[in-house]
Amino acid sequence: RESIQVITGDGARWIDECAFRWCPQAERILDGFHIVSWATDALDKVRTAAWRDARKAGTAAKGAKDPVKGARWALLKNPGHLTAGQKAQLECVANTNETLWEAYKLKERLRMILRQDADEAAPMLRQWAADASLSGIEEFSKLGEKIDRRRFDILRTIRSGLSNARLEAVNNKIKTTIKMGYGYRNLGNLIALVMLKCGGLNLQLPGRQ
Repeated sequence: RESIQVITGDGARWIDECAFRWCPQAERILDGFHIVSWATDALDKVRTAAWRDARKAGTAAKGAKDPVKGARWALLKNPGHLTAGQKAQLECVANTNETLWEAYKLKERLRMILRQDADEAAPMLRQWAADASLSGIEEFSKLGEKIDRRRFDILRTIRSGLSNARLEAVNNKIKTTIKMGYGYRNLGNLIALVMLKCGGLNLQLPGRQ
């Protein structure tokens, strides 16, 4: 092939040396899942800081009843997957915490940019990095600088259309399977159960609905 794309996360720079040594024509791209995860991690740090500030000020409610603490999943989920209750939580955040709401909008803008064509995404990504850097939100200021450094890797990602999404989904299923069994002494049993859960089989057991 004339070119090869190597999909990695941000923490896999060790792959570069190996890949480019043996495949000098390779291009490094970043999986879209990891790019969005940078923003969701930054957003969750902003939410945690906002909740701690509310606790210090004595304005936080107990547990999940607190509008900031209880909105964690509403902030992290894609808007199209929100329940009615989670939409109400987001509306509460928008009306009560300007910093957290601005962080949420930055996260959603980045996710939207990754769905655009590369030519359209290029100026939008550059503007997003500038806005995040100047947002006054420490976590997103750092992320804005990071996105600007990795901008060309991200644009190659968008242009390639490649994704590790299916691999990440299978990996999460394997992790869940290991937790279900609290570990396995027999590796063969674990492999069999993973193949059963990930193989798309729909087995009807006797006496089960």
